[in-house]
Amino acid sequence: MTSPGCRGLTAALLLLCATTAAFAELSDKLRDDSELSQFYSQVEQNPIANATLTLRSCTIFVPTNEAFQRYKGNIHVLYHISTSAFSKEQLPKSVSSDMGGNPPLYITKNRNGDIYVNNARIIPSLSVEMTNREGKRQVMHIIDEVLQPLSVQKNAQDNINNPDAMQFLQMAEQLDLNDFHLRTYRSQVTLAKKESVYQSPGAHTFLIPIDESFKLSARSGLVDAKVIDGHVIPNTVIFTAASQHDDPKTSAAFEDLLKVTVSFFKQKDGKMYVKSNTIVGDAKHHEGVVLAEIVKANIPVQNGVVHLIHRPLMIIDTTVTDFLKSFKFLNENGENGALRKFYEVIMDNGGEVLDDITNLSEVTILAPSNDAWNASLIENLLRNRKKMREILNMHIIRDRLNVDKIRQKNANMIAQVPTVNNSTFLYFNVKGEGADAVITVEGGGVNATIVQADVAQTNGYVHIIDRVLGVPHTTVLGKLETDPMMSDTYKMGQFSHFNDQLNNTQRRFTYFVPRDKGWQKTELDYPSAHKKLFMPDFSYHSKSILERHLAIADHVFTMKDLVQYSQQAGNVVLPTFRDSLQIRVEEEAGRYVIIWNYKKINVYRPDVECTNGIIHVIDYPLLEERDVVVSGGSYLTESSICILLANLIMITVAKILN
Repeated sequence: MTSPGCRGLTAALLLLCATTAAFAELSDKLRDDSELSQFYSQVEQNPIANATLTLRSCTIFVPTNEAFQRYKGNIHVLYHISTSAFSKEQLPKSVSSDMGGNPPLYITKNRNGDIYVNNARIIPSLSVEMTNREGKRQVMHIIDEVLQPLSVQKNAQDNINNPDAMQFLQMAEQLDLNDFHLRTYRSQVTLAKKESVYQSPGAHTFLIPIDESFKLSARSGLVDAKVIDGHVIPNTVIFTAASQHDDPKTSAAFEDLLKVTVSFFKQKDGKMYVKSNTIVGDAKHHEGVVLAEIVKANIPVQNGVVHLIHRPLMIIDTTVTDFLKSFKFLNENGENGALRKFYEVIMDNGGEVLDDITNLSEVTILAPSNDAWNASLIENLLRNRKKMREILNMHIIRDRLNVDKIRQKNANMIAQVPTVNNSTFLYFNVKGEGADAVITVEGGGVNATIVQADVAQTNGYVHIIDRVLGVPHTTVLGKLETDPMMSDTYKMGQFSHFNDQLNNTQRRFTYFVPRDKGWQKTELDYPSAHKKLFMPDFSYHSKSILERHLAIADHVFTMKDLVQYSQQAGNVVLPTFRDSLQIRVEEEAGRYVIIWNYKKINVYRPDVECTNGIIHVIDYPLLEERDVVVSGGSYLTESSICILLANLIMITVAKILN
């Protein structure tokens, strides 16, 4: 029989083994996990980190080995440790790290529910919670980036620990900022007596323009107290990885008479920009968007996070030409500016387009993003200077055209706007309202989306778009399917499978497509017929009408071709699927008109290029009342015909049997 003393000793040993095993589990996890071994080696070399794991409660944020491989700087293991234990659900908005000065780590959450510590995402389902041999609770979170604190230069004279944003500005020359300097902006903050904004306790986002952005001599004088406020997002910490794309936040310059929002903007290649939008301006601060590239991101300070930007926000002091030149700028990783490729194409084609832009007193540019120039078809055109000049001119409007003006033009119809050469038009369409609105622009057969609107300049606007206009990338069918102006024609063609042929890249189609408003006009002219045209039971007749609109040949017919042929022969006969289409085309005051069966039909959008043909959008279908007979029971649907045939067969069989 075991004595009570022995039983007590046995229980104590079992408890010691259990607690030791629990601690060993954490050590084993760090040492043996193939994805975490590099962080463990850092812990082994740091006595304070070892002591914390042995004796104290803590939360540790452990980067994966893959994160270590991407990281190029010095590793600060204590910056990854907090001496309080927090599960994911318990994490507050900030926790103090165990690094000297106890700089905070900021906890944020995005719309998807992902949790971030500074710029690193906590990988879901990999967090571990346990108790060490001292009975202290410990939590480990696995993260996808190494945490990077504020870095100080090796020769720094001052002992810099956990500075606030104002101290950051004052000590910038001693910090490792990739050779960026902040003297000019710091001077303006002091001159405007706005130090308190940068000393404010809490957690804020500070956007600081570098000295390089003040090369324009007059620009620094435009940085007044309101502009400084516009560079601060109060009570919100935004690290780039956790930022929401184009989600406006109210800046410190948001009051009754001046309203400025700030949002982050990410390109497809991952490069980050920030923009101010002066929604309500005043005499000194004009309405519009100012876009700045983040040249050094995610610098943590005691009261938030700092991002260095390549130009000040809110200040509209450059022309469109200056803006395009400024976005040749390279960021800290040597990556291209937002519009670098657009600028290079202009200069590679002699630079005359840039001269034309410079000479315009009012101008709007639709600037394709860098990604837009990666389309395969564009490579073949870059060497064709004449064609590229036409394409570049398609992106220039001789007017100040912001989103509000586009909306006004789009109120009752798709807005039609002439480009700089007047003979080419762009067509804007606005879908949705407010922040959810999507604006598209069509030019030369390409439908592009405006991904960044209203970048304001002294002489106009720049809208960044996601495609290069004038370089078709879709078939006739693809264009019909996606263009908001042609949805009725597309729908009608689907009923009868007429559309199937339009994807054939071995043919060349010239398609006269009535726009939706054209079909709506037929509802007034032939109400009964119009209704039937969009019913599947009447698809045979719809198909016959559409066939009349489609010319099939070994080449396409542009509007200029058709005008020329009409002048030579009077009428043009085009080969269609069943028969032929006889028309005459005239040019009146820069617009094209089709004469068909003694009717004049305006061409709303000529020469919409596709990869296998061309579309001419017309104001009214090539339609007559006799095309669809619907009165007096003379028009039977397919189902009615089937019933009639069945009855005839039954009658015939009955007669034979009798």
